[in-house]
Amino acid sequence: MDDKSFNPTEQGDAGAPHDRQLPSSPSLNEDHRVAVERVIEYMKKHMEEPVTTAQLAAHAGYSPYHFTRVFKAVTGISVRQYLSALRIEAGKIRILQEQSLMVKVLRRIGFSSIGSFQTRFKDYVGLPPKKFRSLSRTLHGYVNQYEDIPLSFPEQGDAEALPRIRCRIEAPPSFRGIIFVGLFPRPIPDRRPAAGSALNMQNRTCTFSDVPHGTYYLLAAGIPWSLNPKDYYLLDKTLRAKHDKPIQVDSGTDLQFSLTLREPLPFDPPIVINLPLLLFEKKNRK
Repeated sequence: MDDKSFNPTEQGDAGAPHDRQLPSSPSLNEDHRVAVERVIEYMKKHMEEPVTTAQLAAHAGYSPYHFTRVFKAVTGISVRQYLSALRIEAGKIRILQEQSLMVKVLRRIGFSSIGSFQTRFKDYVGLPPKKFRSLSRTLHGYVNQYEDIPLSFPEQGDAEALPRIRCRIEAPPSFRGIIFVGLFPRPIPDRRPAAGSALNMQNRTCTFSDVPHGTYYLLAAGIPWSLNPKDYYLLDKTLRAKHDKPIQVDSGTDLQFSLTLREPLPFDPPIVINLPLLLFEKKNRK
């Protein structure tokens, strides 16, 4: 593993005096969500330190076994995935806010080597760290040109061909911005989507055709127009939406979905992928 401060090894929970036992299939309640939120805050404050499942479970008041299940039920992803995304998100923040040496960034977010951080950062964000910083203002300007210009994309195959997935995004009446929607390989936007689009002005629908066969998660994010480039990359306050269940795509798939953008919740995973870069790539795809 390339970041040093997480040990996913499960530890036994027998006889743990602090353990709040759960049924075999956890039925979530507010206490579970509060416990997970408390753990996430702990993660954020201790990213530079070694962190184990047992430590996080103890902080939540559960055994490691039950903690990992409750955490995934609340957030949609594993503890390891969440912590990795937090570290990359923290790296984005440092890179955009500070002109510091890379080694200082690494120490603050729990990575042990520059090479491993650069590899993981590019996998999650879509660009190496230095290029992410150097292109941030250029891509911000590229996105902002579509505040007054309708977005359209080159035709990618037959819109009526299967497999096909049609989406409608509901946004608050006051929302003014750009909406990104995509079919992602995991329930967190930390990889490029198999298919994606962007909507602006009054457009709230899109169609994905010729989607590769596989299992995907339908996710959306609504970013208000902004003159500050950081607002397009650090998305903790961004409206978001997701379909509750994974979507299986095969040769006969023909589905329609409606998603409603909502305010972010304290336990939502970070949006680490570079959405302005995805827009640029889609618009310039040959």
